[in-house]
Amino acid sequence: MRVKKIFNNNVVLGIDEHGAETVFLGRGVGFQVKPGDRVETGRVERRFVAQAMPAERLAALAAEIPLGVIEVMEEVVAAARERLGEKISEHILLPLADHVHVALARARTGAVIEYPLRWEIENLYPAETEMGTAALEIIERRLGVRLDATEALPLALHFVNAQIGSGDIAATMQMTQWLRIALQTIGEDLGVAVDQRSLDAARFLTHLRYLFLRARDGRQAPDVGDQIGEAVRNTRPLEYACAERLARRMEELFDWRVGREEILYLALHVSRLTAHCDPSEGRRVDA
Repeated sequence: MRVKKIFNNNVVLGIDEHGAETVFLGRGVGFQVKPGDRVETGRVERRFVAQAMPAERLAALAAEIPLGVIEVMEEVVAAARERLGEKISEHILLPLADHVHVALARARTGAVIEYPLRWEIENLYPAETEMGTAALEIIERRLGVRLDATEALPLALHFVNAQIGSGDIAATMQMTQWLRIALQTIGEDLGVAVDQRSLDAARFLTHLRYLFLRARDGRQAPDVGDQIGEAVRNTRPLEYACAERLARRMEELFDWRVGREEILYLALHVSRLTAHCDPSEGRRVDA
């Protein structure tokens, strides 16, 4: 393993044994070394291969964050993986640590930020929000600083990002707005009150997350044939009409194409989601 660029005594950008650009962290790993030198493996405490951002940018980010904050966020990531599943990987460690580093600086000045989409995040991602709150408790225990409760919200979005494989917080916020609109549309069209914490709602929201990512990337669900689509349209006309309206709303909001296979899957999920819902005072809207 060779050094490519030194950022400070604790962070270097190098080439690993597989030829990949890698960020190496460790106390003294960059001390008195120069490009081309071997990376002292005994000083390497952590390594990161860039995925969502260029390796040099990742290394610059790591150089700005105290190692103590990174160590605390390792505990947070481990706890999140235990609660939320194996998709919570080390790739979110530095983005999380960067956010917490900035939040700690704000806390020292007494500044508090009002984050948008608070209702949506708390209601659409309850497990991730709870993990965000747990992360604040870990930070307080390890660093002695109690961050404002609203800081759980952006942490929750990082956990959502990790699970859907998106490296873009802005896209996740956009998706969150879409999820709220979708649930509102179902309530209006079918005149039901959806229990957003039910298992069916969780499955539906998971489907919408992946539909959002497929539509954004121009990918479509596998073809299932006209006969199945026609059967669902005939047996579940209201749910199918609602799915068509959801597809149109997505196309209008984001200028994406939503294919007939996606509409079929949407209709099936809408049918399952509303099968046990209690009627509400909502109005039914023609699709």
